[in-house]
This record gives sequence, structure tokens and C-alpha cells, in this order.
Amino acid sequence: MKRYQIFLLSLLAAVVGLLLFVPVYDYKVSFIFYLLFWITMASSFNIIYGLTGYLPFGFVAFYGIGGYTTAFLVTKLHLSPLFAVLCAELMGALLALLFFPTLRLKGIYFAIVNFSCALALKTIISNLPEEIGGGSAGFSLTSVYNPAASFYSMLVLAILAVAAAFLVTRSTLGIALRSIKQDPFAAEVLGVHTTRMKLYAWLICAVFPAMAGAIDTWYTAIIDPETGFSIMITAKAVLYGMFGGFGTVAGPVLGTVVLYHIDDLVWAHFPTFDVFLLGLVLLLLVLFMPAGIVGAIHRRYPKSRSLLR
Repeated sequence: MKRYQIFLLSLLAAVVGLLLFVPVYDYKVSFIFYLLFWITMASSFNIIYGLTGYLPFGFVAFYGIGGYTTAFLVTKLHLSPLFAVLCAELMGALLALLFFPTLRLKGIYFAIVNFSCALALKTIISNLPEEIGGGSAGFSLTSVYNPAASFYSMLVLAILAVAAAFLVTRSTLGIALRSIKQDPFAAEVLGVHTTRMKLYAWLICAVFPAMAGAIDTWYTAIIDPETGFSIMITAKAVLYGMFGGFGTVAGPVLGTVVLYHIDDLVWAHFPTFDVFLLGLVLLLLVLFMPAGIVGAIHRRYPKSRSLLR
């Protein structure tokens, strides 16, 4: 193992070790919880968009189904929140299988149809009988409210999401997905089973936001159709990942850490301009730094590619 790899692993272990004490000392628990949440969301979004080029505007559907699955199992069947989170993972995978045929489409057509699927799911859940879907008020999970346990669950999930992105990008699956992004027809000619590879990426992309939605619902102890299927969930996952640079493991993590701090400052001082300023950041990003922070570093310092991938 090279020296910089040992340094990075030591740094990561130190950060995780410090994060373990956050609930103990009650230090910015909510801020760090959502930092971990957005790292999970941006990293999982990166697997489907950064590696294959498919832009799922309906990404929020996985978050929503995970949250509602947990809320239903906890409030109606009185199951433990941790077991409900695991069930939410399965529901995310099932929803991914249901939406998988939309990956036959490409570009903006896929994005629009995928977004329509998320809206349809929101409408279905909103119109379910109140004892199943919670009605317009949603579900309240105050009986199982446990911010420390949900914080540690989100910490584990964020580590798993980044580890999954790391393993995928360095595997034959990652190579196959990149070839599909460049030219799917050429990839098929070279022997890549494009349908199977896209299915793998789609499933990995789905289970993490489903579990993140489940843990977030556990943390906030409430979910309703508007928060469970808010388009801002997709928008921020895209923005944070794009700011760091899709297609790399470090990009979504770095972009989330930097932009989440900026977002928090803007929200604290200019709450009415939060969405406007985030849109302005996105516009400037596309115009002047389309490959994100990591892409800009790579262009400036080509040798950094071995360090930041």
C-alpha cells in the first residue's frame, strides 16, 4: 500500500472516530446527520449518473418509498426501526426493478419519464387509505424517536455508500458502466451485457436512498407526501455531486462537504434566497467548472488523478 493511501485511510479512521462522539457530546448532531445524509445521496446518485450518464430526476422516489415503508412498519405493525430500515432497502430494490424498463430510454426522455414515475408514486401514496398511507398528514413516529441511534445508522450507511462507490468504480462493473456511458453500442459489440450492467448500477443506486429515507424518517419522526417526495431531494443530490465532480468517488463527498456548509450559511442568513442562491451556484458551476472541484484539480494537477478518483 502506498504512503498516501495509508495517510488517507488513517485520516478517514480519525474522522469516523470523531463522529462516534458527536451524539455523546451533543455537538451539531443535526448538522452532521444531514451532512452524512447528503454524502449518501450524492454518492449513490453518482453510481447511476456519474458512471452511466443516466439522469434520474425521479431519484426522490427511492427516498420516499424508504421513508413510507419505515413509517408504516413502525406505526402500524410495531416493528423495530432498524428492521424497518432493512425492509426499506428491499422496497427500494423492488421499486428499482419496477422502474428499470425506463432505462431503455435515453437522455432527457429517460429523465422526464423517471420524474413522472416519481410523481405517480407520490399520487398513489397520497390517495391510499389513511390507515395505510397516513393521508395528507402522513405518519408520526414520535414513539420511536431516537436521534442517537438514527445518527449512528446514518453514519454506517454513509460509509457503506462511499465504500460501494469505491468498489464499483474499481471493478469490472465500473469499467462496463463507463463504456456504456461513452458508447452503449460499442460496449455491446465488445461483449458488455449492457442491460445486466445497468440493472446492477440501478439497484445499487436505489437501495442507498431508500435506506437514507428510512433513517431520515426515523430521525425526524415524521413523513408526509410533500416532504417524502420533494423535488429538492433530487435537486440537492445532483447539485452536491456536480459541485464535487461526478464519475469519481471523492467528487460527491468533497462537493457535499463544501456546498453543504455554504448552503447552511445561506439558509442561516438569507433563508428567503436559499433556492435562488443555490440555482445561481449551479449556473456558475455549469458555466465555469462543469467537471466540478475534482475535475478542475485534475486539469490543473494531472498527477492528482491517482489520489482523487
